[in-house]
Amino acid sequence: MIWLLRHTPVRIGSGICYGRADLPLADAADVGAVVAALRSGPAAPLGAVPTVISSPARRCVALAVAIDPGFTTDPRLLELDFGDWEGVAWNDVPRAALDAWAADPWGFAAPGGESGHTLLARVRAFWADTPQRPLIIVSHGGPLRLLRQLAERRPLDILEAPPALGAVLRIG
Repeated sequence: MIWLLRHTPVRIGSGICYGRADLPLADAADVGAVVAALRSGPAAPLGAVPTVISSPARRCVALAVAIDPGFTTDPRLLELDFGDWEGVAWNDVPRAALDAWAADPWGFAAPGGESGHTLLARVRAFWADTPQRPLIIVSHGGPLRLLRQLAERRPLDILEAPPALGAVLRIG
């Protein structure tokens, strides 16, 4: 059994590009709601004692530590690196660059950032090294989208909608 958890909302203005930016959570109380859902909701581990692995980003660590203070981090779970676009309003990213990304989301990389193929390589390597189940993975929209597709043996689609902020998804 695997549980995929996405961090809760972060403290940043709307419409700003952030991926690797190490941002704090907007409201620490949101963590409690996710932990409660994990412990008692339909996606609860049901008595299992899962291993918890988290992205090292603050917004994920805040959630992981609330679940299990003995959690571990893995940098392969970090969000896509948007390079020079990090912290920039999406409306200020040149339209031609956004069009190039939309035309080739697997191959395009923002200046100084990484491509979808690079993200997938990280996520695949993590998945190949994943320890025995049960497992809780705390991460970001991009990696979780791909992990879910890998776990469910579905076609890989980097443009599929990611899990919602604060989502708890049980697979298997």
